[in-house]
Amino acid sequence: MSAEYATFGLAPAIRSGGLLANGDYQVHRDFVDFVVDGRPLLFRLCDLDAVSPLASDVPPAVFTDRVRGLLLETEAPLPAGRYVVYGCPECADLACGAVTAVIERDGEDFVWRDFAWQTDEHADLEFNGYHGIGPFRFRGAEYRAALAALLDDGSPGARRRVLLIGPRVALLARLAAALRTIGVGADIAQDAEGVTADELRAYDAVVFGRSAGAGERDAVRRAFAAAGADVPCVDGLAPAVPLLVAQTEHALDRSPREQRRLTELTAAGDAAEVEVTSSCRVRLTAYRVDRLSRTHARDVFDGVLEPGRHRVPLDPRAVRGEAFVVARAAGTVLVATVGR
Repeated sequence: MSAEYATFGLAPAIRSGGLLANGDYQVHRDFVDFVVDGRPLLFRLCDLDAVSPLASDVPPAVFTDRVRGLLLETEAPLPAGRYVVYGCPECADLACGAVTAVIERDGEDFVWRDFAWQTDEHADLEFNGYHGIGPFRFRGAEYRAALAALLDDGSPGARRRVLLIGPRVALLARLAAALRTIGVGADIAQDAEGVTADELRAYDAVVFGRSAGAGERDAVRRAFAAAGADVPCVDGLAPAVPLLVAQTEHALDRSPREQRRLTELTAAGDAAEVEVTSSCRVRLTAYRVDRLSRTHARDVFDGVLEPGRHRVPLDPRAVRGEAFVVARAAGTVLVATVGR
């Protein structure tokens, strides 16, 4: 087989959860992505909302079996030596569609070839093949070392947990319920006084409600610092649960900048500017708070953007007054205040 050598690696990734303007929600998923020639393989698949089989929330025995499958130590789960590379982030059902590939040995090397979109037992390469992707030839030692490390370290991370701080319990309770719905654990407290260091180190982020005072916020930050817990602290922008969920998801994303599809979002006046690293579907949602403290949400853009910086017009009625914009792409969410 004549495929040129490519480098193989693994990197932690997330599929950000969230509450959407139409009332739907998407689940937060932590997973390990495949990195080919220094770039996430998922980024080569335009407009695909998917996760790899190496997700943190699968049972340890299943996770181990999937890693051994990629090492070709177990039988392929699909006919013709095909393996699922990316699947549905909500249910992992093949009927929802999955990216599959033939994985085989060639001497000491491992080869991934014949990538296809598949919805049943058999792949139709003519109609559903990804003809511009692969084949990839990986050096056996590099390939085995990367996957074997997962067997030594175990499943990639535990369920995410955040601590919500503030006196407005009703709003924080709705936020906690929303976060739990998308798969992120959440606890509510007025402060961090009396919380043990071990418990503080179990949190991945802190979210302050807008009504939390400056003194309260400083005390919480000092408590986490004293516990040796370096976690992002989120200052809630508005009493809007979907917006707060988006801020939380952004804080939970610790991936390097080069592994994010969206790297920058700004908004001012009648336009937003968004920077995209790979071709992907981007959705922009505007949130505004009126004089009666009611929140209004509207999707203002939904389309595929090519790599680069893009200026997206905003309907002035959707961003008048106190307003914010949320940008979503597969695996990335950004939040910006609309400047005047």
